[in-house]
Amino acid sequence: MRFFVCALVLATLPLLAGCGSSSSPSAPSTSVGTFTETDLVVGTGAAAAAGQTVTVNYTLWLYDTSKTDGKGAQVQTTVGGVPFAFVLGVGQVIKGWDQGVVGMKVGGSRRLIIPPELAYGSAGQSGIPSNATLVFDISLLSVQ
Repeated sequence: MRFFVCALVLATLPLLAGCGSSSSPSAPSTSVGTFTETDLVVGTGAAAAAGQTVTVNYTLWLYDTSKTDGKGAQVQTTVGGVPFAFVLGVGQVIKGWDQGVVGMKVGGSRRLIIPPELAYGSAGQSGIPSNATLVFDISLLSVQ
């Protein structure tokens, strides 16, 4: 079940049409407007490149300027559960991930702040309101 929920949140919108929950948290207080990536820890292993299968742990928050590091309501995490694997750069995940995970090295952690146009846009998603800016902390576990 946890894997299904992870895949549900991270899959692209066409794959998710018709899925979701009727309840969603309130929208973040403001949108950051631009994509940002910040290396929290620079890894020392193999670098992630388009076309490779990468395995990650992540935590997702709704962006909120009134909160520390912009981390509003936590929506989901794989930390302590099943890591998430996907092929980088082929549209299996939101555009912000395909853009922001490239170049990460195994053992590294990166924070991505992803505006709606690189996430779920005006459609929103289960647990994610429309036009939400998202904050992800991602740890790269492996590259194949």
